[in-house]
Amino acid sequence: MNQLRGGYSRELADLRGELLEMTSLLELELDFSEEDVEFADRTRLSGLLDRTLSHVRKLADSFRAGNAIKNGIPVAIVGPPNAGKSTLMNLLVGEDRAIVSDIPGTTRDTVEETFQMDGILYRFIDTAGLRETDETIERMGIERALAKISTAEIVVSVLDITSEESDLLHILDRVKYQIEEQPVIWVIVANKCDLVDDSCANKKVTYINNYVSCINFKCIIIKSSLSTGYGLLDITKAISAASSSILHDDNSTFVTNQRHYEALSETADALSRVRNGITCGSPTDLLAEDLRSAITSLSRITGHDITPDEVLGNIFRNFCIGK
Repeated sequence: MNQLRGGYSRELADLRGELLEMTSLLELELDFSEEDVEFADRTRLSGLLDRTLSHVRKLADSFRAGNAIKNGIPVAIVGPPNAGKSTLMNLLVGEDRAIVSDIPGTTRDTVEETFQMDGILYRFIDTAGLRETDETIERMGIERALAKISTAEIVVSVLDITSEESDLLHILDRVKYQIEEQPVIWVIVANKCDLVDDSCANKKVTYINNYVSCINFKCIIIKSSLSTGYGLLDITKAISAASSSILHDDNSTFVTNQRHYEALSETADALSRVRNGITCGSPTDLLAEDLRSAITSLSRITGHDITPDEVLGNIFRNFCIGK
């Protein structure tokens, strides 16, 4: 609704105005380079640049939430074969979407299903079981599973609590390696608690907790028995809480277009070069060149570049220029 009312357009217009102000300062200084006059006061320019760069980055960062709102929050369900991944998938979407079998390696490809919980759209992705295999098709499925981990906002790892600690560690390592550089939320489901006594289950959960205690992103550990439904409510609550942190943003303007996100990222990169150039004392003509790159990148969204007439008009409105 905010976009329909022109909120995004106003944000872009404000950005364009800030870039016009900066380029006017630099172009004016270039025109009077022989007079040895510094129109573009570096303190003023740095302040304006910092505000503009922060503005661009805030818009670019909103793409994560905007894309989730538009296409659904991607939730990758991963883990070893026969741990209960497909069972969890079916329970979450409320239908037999994925095949459940005692035969290891039943899921060879990714199975996706969109579903709404509490008014929020999710894309649940069931994946092939993670294990060492020489079977070509299954190995391709595992590679796709690992790729989905890298693109998910929420990763749900379903583990078989009856497994040896070394096997649990192997799976945790594989998942952690894929998501270590990603801003994801990791939900670890210790499944099949009904098959072991409480002391054994608690010991395994403590082992998992010790493993994730030094990880620098958010982890949630839940005991469950998906065959009986135990722990399912806690899992849905964890996913819901994770989505709230993803979608929470004080700014009501969200970027939902991949091309716009890429253009804003390129604009931010160019402005960062200008900022570094000011810090290093680069010549004005080099600063102006990087600033033009930022303007060109933003114009891929707005559809029109900043023209020389606009720059001249801004100069004559804001500076007293003699003949």
